[in-house]
Formats: sequence, C-alpha cells, structure tokens
Amino acid sequence: MITTLKSSYTDAQIVAWLRGLYTIAWADGNYDPEEEALIAKLTTEIANLDKIADLEPITPEELAISLGKEATTAENFLRTAVLVAVADGVYSPPEYELICKFSDALGVEVEALKSLENTLYRKEEHKAVESTLPLDKQAEHKELLQPVKEWLDGMDVHDPRLARFVCKMIPAQCPFERDINLFGRTIAHIPPLCKLNPLYEQFVGLRFRSLSYLADECGEDVTEYIK
Repeated sequence: MITTLKSSYTDAQIVAWLRGLYTIAWADGNYDPEEEALIAKLTTEIANLDKIADLEPITPEELAISLGKEATTAENFLRTAVLVAVADGVYSPPEYELICKFSDALGVEVEALKSLENTLYRKEEHKAVESTLPLDKQAEHKELLQPVKEWLDGMDVHDPRLARFVCKMIPAQCPFERDINLFGRTIAHIPPLCKLNPLYEQFVGLRFRSLSYLADECGEDVTEYIK
C-alpha cells in the first residue's frame, strides 16, 4: 500500500530546482549526453513538463526567489547541483563559479564546497580527475575532498519527488567502461564512473537513503530503480 506523503517542496520550487540543474549542465558550454540524459528523465515525471526544451536557464536571483532562503532547502539544492556538475567525472571552473553564485544568492555559505575546488579540471594543467594523478597525490586529493564528502553524506531525503530524482539521477551500478569507436578505430576510452568520480561512494549512499525513504516511508515499489 502506498502512503501519500505531503511533498516538502511546492511545484514552483521543483521547476526552479530543475531549471537550476539545467543551467549547471550548460555552464561549461558542453551539455554532455550524461547530463542531458539525467535531466531529461526528470522533466515529465517530476516537474510535469512535456519535454526538456520546456526548461529554461535560471539566474541565481530568480532561483533564490523561487526556492526561498531556507537553509536546508538551499543546501539540498546545492548538493544536487554538485551531483549534476560532476556526473561526467569532470568539475569545470564555469560549473564551480555558477554553483558559488547560486550559493551566494541563496544566502548560504557551504565551507565544504571549497574543498571541491581542488578537483577542478583546467586543460592547461591537465588535471582531469583523481585517477590521472600520481599515486602520492591521490591520497592527498582524497583527504582534501573529505569535507565535501561529509557534506554530501549529510543530505536527508524527506520529499518523494526529490527521492525519485536522486534514484533516477544516480545509476544503480557503476557504469561499465567503454570505448568510443569511429570508422573502426577507437578514438576515446571512458573509464567506469566509479573510477572517474571521486564522490561516487557519496552518491551511492544518497541513492540508498532515497530508496529506503520511498520504500519504508512512502510504501512505493522501488523495483524500477534497482534493475
């Protein structure tokens, strides 16, 4: 039996939330297939939008007006913004700058976000992700990320739509590595997300909490999320 729980967020807040994530996805000028797929899954089921084209970018000021400045709501939005920003394993300066602007507009200061700056990908420095760093630097990198890991682990889920959002955004399993082939030649190799993304364990934990909330408190069948 499904228990009907009151949503913590209004429809207007959810739409603004998705517009914010859409804006993050476009921040670096590269709307990657991974990011597009994540946002597209949510537009019809969560925000009652017909297609992803119905979403429009949102300014930090507009987001603050729509979401309000309640600290928990603001931090939960920023956590999901980080989710989208590093979905492809690369955290770019434009994404970081936009998240900081959103944070300022929402009136919250998240000290943990500063540690994420250490993962920024700058082409001129060839520092893409943790897996490309020398072994002696990888341990240092993990230690620097500890604050943001604890911050992400602190996200509680109390809204059915947000829980479904998390379950759809985070894959049930670490995606397999794959090669990209063109005219019979391998032109790129994509490692598994769990190796590419230094925050993967935090995302898995958040997904588990969302599944538990939907199953235990909402009484929903979560089979579709664990296939």
